Amino acid sequence: MHVLVVHDYGPLGKVLLERLRETHLQVSPLLVSDPSNADLKALENWIPEDTDLIVNALWMADPEVAESDPESAHLAAFSLPVAMAEFARDRGMALIQLSSCYVFDGRKQSGYITSNPGQPVNELGNWQWECEQALRTLLPRHIILRTGWSLARFIRKVQASTGAGVTLSLPGRCRGQPVAVRDLARVIAAMVLQIDCGAEVWGTYQYAGAEEINLYELGLAIAGLPGIPEGIRVVDAVPDWGNLEPLNTTLVCTKIRNTFGIKQFPWRSGLVDELATLRQTNGREMEGEATS
Repeated sequence: MHVLVVHDYGPLGKVLLERLRETHLQVSPLLVSDPSNADLKALENWIPEDTDLIVNALWMADPEVAESDPESAHLAAFSLPVAMAEFARDRGMALIQLSSCYVFDGRKQSGYITSNPGQPVNELGNWQWECEQALRTLLPRHIILRTGWSLARFIRKVQASTGAGVTLSLPGRCRGQPVAVRDLARVIAAMVLQIDCGAEVWGTYQYAGAEEINLYELGLAIAGLPGIPEGIRVVDAVPDWGNLEPLNTTLVCTKIRNTFGIKQFPWRSGLVDELATLRQTNGREMEGEATS
C-alpha cells in the first residue's frame, strides 16, 4: 500500500514519517508549508497516481491561532481537506483526517463519545466540524480521528512564561486530556497498518492521553519538568484566550480500542520526550530561517 503523508514543519509529520518508514509500507511525504495558501486546483501535481491512502497530518489543535486568522483557519481546516477528499473519491483513494475535541461545546458533564453532535464554540472547532460533515458525505472510505489537547501547545505556553515576574494564568475550570506527538503518531500508524490488512474500519474515532486533568494542574505538571526553568508562577485564572476553551473536552476512547486494539497511553509518560521533540523542531525551524 502506498501511503502519502501530508504534513507541515511541525513535529507530527516528522515523527509519523519516521514510524511509517520502519514498516513494509511504501511511504511518501508531501510538505505543505502554508496550508492556507495551497493551490487546491493542483492536487494532481502533488498526489501520486498510485496513492492508496492519504494521511492528512496537518494537526490543527490551537484555537488561538484559528481565532487570530479565521480565513486561514477556514482554508487549512476545511477547504484543503475537503479538496483532498474529493480528489481521493474520484481516484479510489482513502483518507485519514485529523479533527479535535474543539468540535464540542464543553457543556456535557461526562466524556464525549464519537456519535455526539458537534456544537463548536470557536473558529477552529467550527471548521473542523464542518469538515467532518463534508467528509462523511463525500468519501465513504475515510477515517476522522478527533484528538485531545495538544500537549506541545501548553508546554510552549509554560516556556513563554520564563521571564522575571511573569505569571501564567491557566483556567482550572477547563478539563480534558492532553496527547503527545509521539503517542498520536503511534495511533495513526496502527490505524494505517490495519487498513493495509484490508480492515473495513471507516468512520469517526477519538484518541487522547489517559488521565483527565484541568489546565491549571497541567501547567503545574509542565512547570516541574526537568529543563523548564524554575520560578514559573502558574495561577488558576482565566486569561483572554481561556474564553475559547470549552469547560469539558474529555473524549471517550473505547471505540478506537475496541476496533483497532489501540489503548490509551498516559500523557504524563510522554512529557519529557515531548519537550525534547519541541526543542528539536524549534532548532530545525531556526536553521531553515537562517538558510532561506
